Parts: sequence; C-alpha cells; structure tokens
Amino acid sequence: MSKSNFTRRGVIKTGAVGGAALALPQYLRADGDAGFTNAPGDSEVVLGFNVPQTGPYADEGADELRAYELAVEHLNGGGDGGMLNTFSSKVLDGTGILGREVKYVTGDTQTKSDAARASARSMIEKDGAIMITGGSSSGVAVAVQALCQEAGVIFMAGLTHSNDTTGKDRKANGFRHFFNSYMTGAALAPVLAAQYGTDRKAYHLTADYNWGYTTEEAIVSSTEAMGWETVNTVKTPLTQTDFSSYIAPVLNSGADVLVLNHYGGNMVNSLTNAVQFGLREAQANGHNFEIVVPLYSRLMARGAGENVKGIFGSTNWHWSLQDEGSQAFVRSFGTKYGFPPSQAAHTTYVQTLLYADAVTRAGSFAPCAVAEALEGYEFDGLGNGKTLYRADDHQCFKDVLVVKGKENPTSEFDLLEIVEVTPVDQVMYSPDHPQMGGAEASLGECNNGA
Repeated sequence: MSKSNFTRRGVIKTGAVGGAALALPQYLRADGDAGFTNAPGDSEVVLGFNVPQTGPYADEGADELRAYELAVEHLNGGGDGGMLNTFSSKVLDGTGILGREVKYVTGDTQTKSDAARASARSMIEKDGAIMITGGSSSGVAVAVQALCQEAGVIFMAGLTHSNDTTGKDRKANGFRHFFNSYMTGAALAPVLAAQYGTDRKAYHLTADYNWGYTTEEAIVSSTEAMGWETVNTVKTPLTQTDFSSYIAPVLNSGADVLVLNHYGGNMVNSLTNAVQFGLREAQANGHNFEIVVPLYSRLMARGAGENVKGIFGSTNWHWSLQDEGSQAFVRSFGTKYGFPPSQAAHTTYVQTLLYADAVTRAGSFAPCAVAEALEGYEFDGLGNGKTLYRADDHQCFKDVLVVKGKENPTSEFDLLEIVEVTPVDQVMYSPDHPQMGGAEASLGECNNGA
C-alpha cells in the first residue's frame, strides 16, 4: 500500500497555549452514545504524531516519523507486517484498528513545550485525533501529556527519558514505553565502577530542563553510591551550540570524568568540543580522563563520529539485538528506508502498535477502556524481551542496554556495541521512589473527555 493511500496531513499551527484547562469545541465534546472525545466513525481513525521536525532533536524526530508511517502501513495491512508477526498479542490483523483504516496528522514540536502543546491541541480540535504520541524531549512530553489528560485523549509518549514523565508528572491518560533516568543510573553506574574504579571525581554538564535535571540526579546518586565524588554540576541552555566556554574549566576542576547530560545535537556538539579541548588525552588524579554520555542513540553516535569510540552510555534499544521482534522491525524499516532504525524509531513504532492492540483488546476507543487494557499489561515480541506496563505509574519495565562507542565500526550505522544487558530486576523501583516524586505522586483519574 502506498503512503498516499493511508496518509493525511493536517495544517498544524503553533503558538503559546495558556495553562487553563482545554476547552473543546462543542462538536468535539463527548456526548450521545459516543461518550468520549473524538470518537471515530465507522471507516477511519485519526492518530496525531507530534515530533520535532526542527530544532536540536530534529534528527530524532525524522526517524520517529519514519517509524510512525511504517506502523500505520503495517496496521493497515501493508508491507511485511513487521512486529505484528512477532508480538505476543495476536489481535492485530492488518485491518486497521477495530476495522477502521488508520490515518494520521503530524505536528512540529520544535523541541519547545508551548509549540508542542499548540500542535497537539490543533490535532485534537481540528483534525479529530483520538490519540497523540511522539516527541523527543521530556519537557515536551510532560506538557503534551498534561494537555491530553485535560482533553480526554490517550498520550503514548515517544522519546522521553526524564523521571518526571511517569514520576511526579504522571497522568492517568499517559503511558511511556521508553526507559528513564533512574534506570540509566541503575544500569550504568556498576559498569562505570568496574571499568574506571570507585575513586573517581565527576564533573557534570547538564541540559537545563527537566530531563537534564533528573538524569544528573540519577547519575550523581548512583555513582556516589559506588564511591565517586561529584566535583561540580553546571547547567547549559538547550539552545547552546558551542560548549567551549563550558568545557574549558573542566580540566582545572580536579575532576577526572566529564558526564555529558546532553542529548541529540547538544551531545554531538558538547562531545566534539570536549575532544577538541584534549580531554580524551588528558590525565587527572593519576587516571586517564574519561567522558560518559548517560543516554546514547545511534543518531547521536553518527553525528559525533569517531569521538564516541570507547565512551559508555545507555540506550533503550539497539538495532543489533538478535531477538525475533527486533530483527523483524529492522528488516521492515531497512527495506523501506535503506538504513537501520534508531531507538527513537523503535519506541514510536512500538507505542503505535501497543495503542492499537489495547483498543482492540478493549473493544473500544474510549480512553479509559484503553488505559485499563494497558495497565498491568505484560507482553513480548517487541524487542527488549518481556515487558510490563506497570499499572501504578504507566511506566514500562524491561531490560536496559549499556553500550559504548565501537573502536572498529564496520559502517556509519555500526557505531555502538552492547556491553551489558541489564536485567529488569536491577532497574526496578517503587512507584513512590523519591526520584519519582515520592508518595505524593499520583496518576489521578482517567479522563474520557465527557
């Protein structure tokens, strides 16, 4: 099936959205027998894909959109079916969702919360989107998740790694498949201690928004528990492109490890600057100076090139995994686009299938019925092994990958190698963990939009 047969793109307007509750037009309000916002007709259902098409995370957004298009193709019976063939649930049969053809609209989050809320709101109000998904920023995810809660639609988070998304800012209408900062710390710290020792001094550069804050907190707490000392933590603007002024003080700080709590283009630029300043050849405190990138992606590794060699980090998924589901996705994506998918692509593809599956198992598009189908749901066949969508906070729990930059890559896509698959039990935590907002954190009530 060609893309033109199942794709519909709306015109998305962006702009500031106030903090007041979303007031839906009368024609979108739940009424009559429908009982929920944007109940679809008999022939089609519209999904809203909200991704960064411009800004520092645009590369991630482009790959997310490719995966969304592939997921829609498979749901509508096109292509080779991809992960529909390996998914432990067998209710999706290529006839759309509950017999409705899947169509979609897209928006540009610009990696800005206000712009992301505006585009999501347009999709809901003007295009009739019944589910919103996407994003490559936790600030965006938290903002759009709150709007979806107000509007009475399901939010299937895209790439969002901050603890806050399913921590203090969790919502009953929101669900996250991606792992989080706490899990990165729990998986990565033991590997760092084994590789570099326990008498290390770390200097952190941190993106100045909620993802950076929770990642810094997770890495600081987990490495200090291993014996490391934190020398300094410095916030950097998300819009920063040249990090030279932030890198220069590191060599005279007394630190022997630089932790880059940066993602996307920010990480590519800050790592490049760090290498240019000679950190990789430096010595401090009797150690070789080391650099750590807590959250990695294939796209970032490609952007940074040789600078990633030997540098440790974590990732949610990687195309080299050999399980049946991962390889089915890699084959489908590679056939369609000519290169392997990123972790961002994997997450958004999976979230689309999980939404369709939950609707089908529930026999309803009503958000609260979908939420009930997802809560406590255990599944397999979508990569990363057996996975649980925990009911308490709507966070997925699965194995976490610790990776490092390959010393001898075979291609521009083969830049990371998996050094450890951390079992899910090692990264599990209580829903009221202090890093997740503590006992006061609550999902609240599911909203059908009535």
